[in-house]
Amino acid sequence: MLYVIISHDRPDSLQARRGARPAHLERLLALQTEGRLVLAGPHPAVDATDPGEAGFTGSLVVAEFADLAAARTWADQDPYMAAGVYQQVEVKPFVKVLPA
Repeated sequence: MLYVIISHDRPDSLQARRGARPAHLERLLALQTEGRLVLAGPHPAVDATDPGEAGFTGSLVVAEFADLAAARTWADQDPYMAAGVYQQVEVKPFVKVLPA
């Protein structure tokens, strides 16, 4: 089943985000290689693809996991969690309707 992981950044976490980004992307690429990643990306703090020093307010991941517990475990092990980037993470089941 698909799950959505909605993460909210702590204030002033841009430097920690930058430092943990390679390890964070490595895990996402592993999901992609396994054919389990639907989409992933950050939420810019301003209306721009590259927000510069304004940074980000969080991230979104939609991916396939065996169950809710597995999705939560994956989210809890995110390098951004260990680096203190995220202040809150929501994990919810997700049903993709469109595009078919």
